[in-house]
Amino acid sequence: MKSREIWEMTPEEIQRRLDDAYAELFNLRFQFSTGQMQNSARLRQMRREIARLSTILRAKQLQRVQEQGAK
Repeated sequence: MKSREIWEMTPEEIQRRLDDAYAELFNLRFQFSTGQMQNSARLRQMRREIARLSTILRAKQLQRVQEQGAK
C-alpha cells in the first residue's frame, strides 16, 4: 500500500489495517518457523507496511492535537 493511500484514510481505518497487518505478520512468522513459508521476502514487506502505517497514524494523531491546541 502506498503512503498516499494511507494518508487519505481515517485514523480508524488505519488502525484496522494495522491490526490486520500485525495478525498477518504473526501468521507469517509462524509459517517461517515451521518451514512452510514459500516467500520469505513477505516478512520484510509486512514489517515495512506496519512501520508505514504506524508512522502515518502517529502523524495524524499529532496533527489533531496541534489543531485542537490552536483553537
